[in-house]
Amino acid sequence: MKAAHGQRMFTDHSRDWKSNLYVYPVISRRSQGLSIGINLNPDKACNFDCIYCQVDRATPSKVQKVDLEILGLELDHMLSLAVAGTLYDDLHFGSVPAELRHLRDIAFSGDGEPTTCPQFLEVVQRTAELKRKYNLDGTKIVLITDACYLTKPKVQQALEIMDASDGEIWAKLDAGTEEYYQLVNRPNFPLSHVLDNILQTAKLRPIVIQALFMQVHNEPPPPAEIEAFCERLNDITNQGGRIKLVQVYTIARNPAEHYAKRLTNDQVDAIAQAVRSRTDLSTETYYGPS
Repeated sequence: MKAAHGQRMFTDHSRDWKSNLYVYPVISRRSQGLSIGINLNPDKACNFDCIYCQVDRATPSKVQKVDLEILGLELDHMLSLAVAGTLYDDLHFGSVPAELRHLRDIAFSGDGEPTTCPQFLEVVQRTAELKRKYNLDGTKIVLITDACYLTKPKVQQALEIMDASDGEIWAKLDAGTEEYYQLVNRPNFPLSHVLDNILQTAKLRPIVIQALFMQVHNEPPPPAEIEAFCERLNDITNQGGRIKLVQVYTIARNPAEHYAKRLTNDQVDAIAQAVRSRTDLSTETYYGPS
């Protein structure tokens, strides 16, 4: 497999697949294999407006709301293709190497914040049922989230279902200070709210922190910002929160703002090393396109 083609596999995260409205397959660099995505924000609305966002909001949405029946049928069909291996008969996936032909997870990761979807609880229930139907004991259910709504009662109910179904929460944390957080995430809640939600969630189950860093106006994150980021992680663990992994990564596809640019591999490695040395947490690194 040529390197260029391998990179395309990891950078092509299109939400469009065949005639599906909500469910799509990708080869994920962080999952290291097949990830079946569920887009619960087809209207592309999000409570954050991250400068690095890689969602194409210029193209009109096919639908505005989630139809539970259609979503369930799409997920059932996609899982059947993945389990049978016939998904790889499709030209888009035909050259995927054998080591990546494994269904690693079913991920709530779409064009906005999944937990804002009114049917989030019902979709999690349906996903857990289908996971049992196909005996997918080694496949995770992953929630990729900005953590703003994790303590909502219905979201907490959904997380309990995930806990019983090999679930995993990947919580976004891209900053250590309020100033930098406002700069890169342009959020609707203060950083303190996000940190409190992460702490409360991590007290109940181990979570993954996903941290995207980039150059902003040709400048990488200042050393003081990385120091503050590590302090926030230590604050969480010192108060009883469990962090199983910190994912340190950078931009892989076209961002919303032209002044947001990917870090070099060495810069990503340096941040990960700082996290390891100052927090004693496990880290994984993911780079931009070569």
